[in-house]
Amino acid sequence: MDYNTSRSKLKLAEYGRNIQMMIEHAIKLESKEERTKAADSIIQVMGNMNPQLKENRDFRHKLWDHLHVIADYNLDIEAPYAAPEKAVMEAKPETLPYPDGKIKYKHYGKIVEAMVAKGKTLEDGDSKNSFVKAIANHMKLAYMTWHKNSVPDIVIFKALGDISNGALSVQEGTTLIDFKEPPRQQTKPKKRGSKHYHKSSR
Repeated sequence: MDYNTSRSKLKLAEYGRNIQMMIEHAIKLESKEERTKAADSIIQVMGNMNPQLKENRDFRHKLWDHLHVIADYNLDIEAPYAAPEKAVMEAKPETLPYPDGKIKYKHYGKIVEAMVAKGKTLEDGDSKNSFVKAIANHMKLAYMTWHKNSVPDIVIFKALGDISNGALSVQEGTTLIDFKEPPRQQTKPKKRGSKHYHKSSR
């Protein structure tokens, strides 16, 4: 018996075994004219197998490219499109680097690290001092949201120095916003059902 496991591997599985066998037969035809006629017929069958793709402008071009891929680029024919290059078709996309997920203080998050990076680029002066203080206030709020309790300003100042590798610090005597309690999620007030009173007729 002829099992699929003993056959050659499918080049493009979506077209199935029959299409691949038809193309393998076309490769063996002696004359270029015969191979071209066979290829035209195979293209028609391949197109009928994917009618949903006919709306694409490059539909026919893709079919001919797929024909050459299945033929392992060994089909010498007169095609309406140039045969694709094997190196181009089989080139693997470049691996995208994963973002560095290491965060020194998770409760401050990536936003604080981005703000710190921005702060390092600023020139010394009032604008930078105000920006650094804004970072520290944001860090204090983030800390309280994460830990659900208050935090001394000195803890935030130390963390700011650690995250910025000593590049950023608040001015001496700076006091951060006094958040009375950790932020809570706002909940919509429940609507009370209206009571209707009917005057009794006497």
